[in-house]
Amino acid sequence: MFLIGDIGGTKTVLAVINRKNNSIVPMYEKSYASSQYDSLEVIITEYQASISEKVDASCFAVAGPVVEGKAKITNLPWVIDGDEIRAAFGWKRVDLINDLEAVANAVPILQSSDIHQINIGKPVLSGNLSVIAPGTGLGEAYLTFENNKYFAHASEGSHASFAPINSLQMELLGYLLKNKGYEHVSFERVCSGGLGIPNLYEFLKEKGIAEEPDWLKEAISSSDDPTPIIINNALDPTQGCEICQKTLNLFVEILGAEAGNQALKVMSTGGIFLGGGIPPRILSSLKTPTFFEAIRNKGRFRTLLTHIPVHVIMNSKAGLLGAAAYGYDQVLL
Repeated sequence: MFLIGDIGGTKTVLAVINRKNNSIVPMYEKSYASSQYDSLEVIITEYQASISEKVDASCFAVAGPVVEGKAKITNLPWVIDGDEIRAAFGWKRVDLINDLEAVANAVPILQSSDIHQINIGKPVLSGNLSVIAPGTGLGEAYLTFENNKYFAHASEGSHASFAPINSLQMELLGYLLKNKGYEHVSFERVCSGGLGIPNLYEFLKEKGIAEEPDWLKEAISSSDDPTPIIINNALDPTQGCEICQKTLNLFVEILGAEAGNQALKVMSTGGIFLGGGIPPRILSSLKTPTFFEAIRNKGRFRTLLTHIPVHVIMNSKAGLLGAAAYGYDQVLL
């Protein structure tokens, strides 16, 4: 059996696939709260004790850069070493890939029901594809077409410097540098669930653009994760809160701008794919002029960007499926 995993700052999901029947359908899937464990090895040990199948190889999608078979998880105090895991469990092979590289690997095998298209565009056959995924953090990857097949490539583009596109965003950058004390403001700090949305909310509150009701202040102060509260209140059709709505609108604008940046950098004329946990929850906000204008507002390249299809990945298991597809291919090589 082949063990696969999607290792993130919030949760770690493990499953197995049966190579004998050429299937990459995950079985015996289990989820673990990452922060409650000291290492991936501890989770693997607990998982293996819960199943009867014998594992002989694995592939893990990890939320961080992979260099020479090792990865430091961006939002966890973990260092994952593929060789150490292989030796510890006596497996034949262990592959580590970036989590967004895993999602990108899943794109070619996703079913139509796994994707929601929000801009039809005019795709270029076999054109490059870009993937941008806001969740706990922000991930980016892309795919190129070679020898009749798409190949995924990792990227740490989300840690590139945040580039404001208007006066409000310039004020946001100044606020994060001065008030929050950041030496470097990346796109992840303004376009993610763990850091981005709370940062945007605090900025708008401090600027006095909209008032924070007492009930909302209490709800946020008593929660370990304010992001779901902010998003849910922004999307509430009857009792939507203005400061939450403005926070989500600013988030969508920044996400659109960076999706357009990435599309230009990798010439993703085949399509943009939005992954991660947030886009499926805010579909209505992604179908607005704010989002599409932010993607397209690139001067002389507006027409090119208007023609690029935009999709939202609705399957929450895309990272797991991508790890399975990658690991299976490596075993067959």
